[in-house]
Amino acid sequence: MESIELLTYFVLAVFVGFEVVSKVSSTLHTPLMSGANAIHGIILVGAVVVAGHADSTWKLILALLAVLLATVNLVGGFVVTDRMLEMFGGNKKKSSEGAAS
Repeated sequence: MESIELLTYFVLAVFVGFEVVSKVSSTLHTPLMSGANAIHGIILVGAVVVAGHADSTWKLILALLAVLLATVNLVGGFVVTDRMLEMFGGNKKKSSEGAAS
């Protein structure tokens, strides 16, 4: 019974998350990504703590998988945020090269 309850919470969280994120305008995505990167860092720390307290092989494998996925998510979030900030930055390199010539 407990697994059905947890699955219900997960499905509801997916629907709520999708609705919340889909309603955000494109100009707010960069600040939200920065906040999400902070949350992903906390998730990574939690996954490392869980991996440190694993008492069976299966729990350790799942915890290390969580660490790997959290790390990929964190690094990917920073890469996407950096690319988005470059898009809003304009052509600073071209303007400084033209002034020097």
